[in-house]
Amino acid sequence: MNRSAASTHPAHRGSILVEDAEIISHEHHEGDQHILWVHAPGCAARAHAGMFAHLSCDPALPMRRPLSIMRVNREQGWVQFLYKVVGQGTRLLAKRTAGQTLSVLGPIGHGFTPDPERPRALLLGGGVGIPPMVFLADELRNRAGFSPLAILGSEVPFPFKARPSRLLVPGIPDGVIATMPLLEDWGIPTRLTSTQGYAGCHEGYVTDLARCWLDTLTAEQRVEVEVFSCGPEPMLEATARMAREYELPAQIALEEYMACAVGGCAGCVVPVHASEGIAMKRVCVDGPVFDAAQIYPGPVTAD
Repeated sequence: MNRSAASTHPAHRGSILVEDAEIISHEHHEGDQHILWVHAPGCAARAHAGMFAHLSCDPALPMRRPLSIMRVNREQGWVQFLYKVVGQGTRLLAKRTAGQTLSVLGPIGHGFTPDPERPRALLLGGGVGIPPMVFLADELRNRAGFSPLAILGSEVPFPFKARPSRLLVPGIPDGVIATMPLLEDWGIPTRLTSTQGYAGCHEGYVTDLARCWLDTLTAEQRVEVEVFSCGPEPMLEATARMAREYELPAQIALEEYMACAVGGCAGCVVPVHASEGIAMKRVCVDGPVFDAAQIYPGPVTAD
């Protein structure tokens, strides 16, 4: 089955498909983290970094769960997700095995839009906010002129075996050498952070390490930086604050609980601050990527 959602929803959602996707592989990692590969060629063909899919978790559970897309292969038609068990739905999803079928609704939402005038892309991912950063890194490595740096954080063991990086990054403290092998193999400098004392990781948060790097840049280099981030709300707020202090544009991907995920229920609305006032926007179809300054505008100062 591969039918377009356009028949029941407005035209701007016509790229959303519903597919019966076969599970190719399902890896299980420490911290109740799981990496799921499914064969969903329609979703793979249309997905871009920052978008997500709404997955059925179990035949006995009607409600889907939204998962950020971590990687796609358009030629082979697979889509990859990283998720953490946080409730009944993801707990049931974690029990699904290769060869079984689940329903994938996606891709959904607006993704990241990197500015070619700011090729120094700073990618910040925390926990299950790592997947959109991996997807964005994958897209940027194929775009001429971009030189991304990824900083990834986790308070549970990373769902991959970190290794020492061979790619030097100015401003990174000595001893902070742990990297994500996948991004390293793509030639994208990457460093890891945690407050759990993991070997080779920066002791602190992703924004702490980002500031170390930003402080080494010249004024000319800094105007080439754009920040992209996904993770827990305190991290996104810290990202917005950092971007404001360094006068950098920042795009953040929000993660909200949602029922329909196609804009019908309005259960995932967030206040978005703009020059004309505050508007309530739906994370599913108006986002999930927003301008960080419009979600976390900072203190209002008097003229």
